[in-house]
Amino acid sequence: MRLTVLGSGASYPGAGHACAGHVVEHDGAAILLDCGNGVLANLAKLMDPTRLAAVFVTHAHIDHFADVYALQAALRWAPEGPCPPLDIHLPPGLFERLGAMLTARGTVELAEAFRPHDIVAGRQVSVGPFAIVAAEVDHLSPTFALRVSVGQSVLVYTSDTAAGPAVTAAVRGADVIIADATLPPGYEGRAPHLSPALSATLAEEAGAHTLVLSHLWPTVDREAAAREAGERFAGRVIVADELDTIDIDS
Repeated sequence: MRLTVLGSGASYPGAGHACAGHVVEHDGAAILLDCGNGVLANLAKLMDPTRLAAVFVTHAHIDHFADVYALQAALRWAPEGPCPPLDIHLPPGLFERLGAMLTARGTVELAEAFRPHDIVAGRQVSVGPFAIVAAEVDHLSPTFALRVSVGQSVLVYTSDTAAGPAVTAAVRGADVIIADATLPPGYEGRAPHLSPALSATLAEEAGAHTLVLSHLWPTVDREAAAREAGERFAGRVIVADELDTIDIDS
């Protein structure tokens, strides 16, 4: 598997960054994990967005789904004509909420662009070579971490989450963890997010070999975040930056 960071920012992007989004590729298939503001422009640097096999939206905060509307336009108004509906997996009720933001015509076009599926915790979804299993974590209810496997290689994307048993269970046995690292030092416990240090502890306990710190508040010192994580995690620490590419193996 190959992971490419499309958006590493939290809530709002800093200069040159985008909000939550990561694409995973293997054997010519590509899935998108979250589709926050700015993600589609970065995806277009990597591939034709209409080539995606599926999109997964982890929860109903706008920094994780804003560019679904842009992706709709790409699919419905492709130069060769409208694309077949793209599978989109998202929390129950969110697809209807996305349509409620649009005109009557826009709602119809949204339904023509996507084939929606409710995410169900613990249910495996197969997309090409990928097996994806969601686990509910502690943030907005519901929010889902995503476990993506190809063979023995396992990537877990925590999405947004507080520390606790739910996310600890979700990441167990992962090779690579894309972790919420929103909170600056001193803010732990003040919002349902992780800090770089908490993410590092999570990765160490999970037995991962690589930790990708993502969903970073724009004012966070990224070099300091890497040092903070490195004090608690013995593996490789990567501070996510847009268009970083990481190969994932067990």
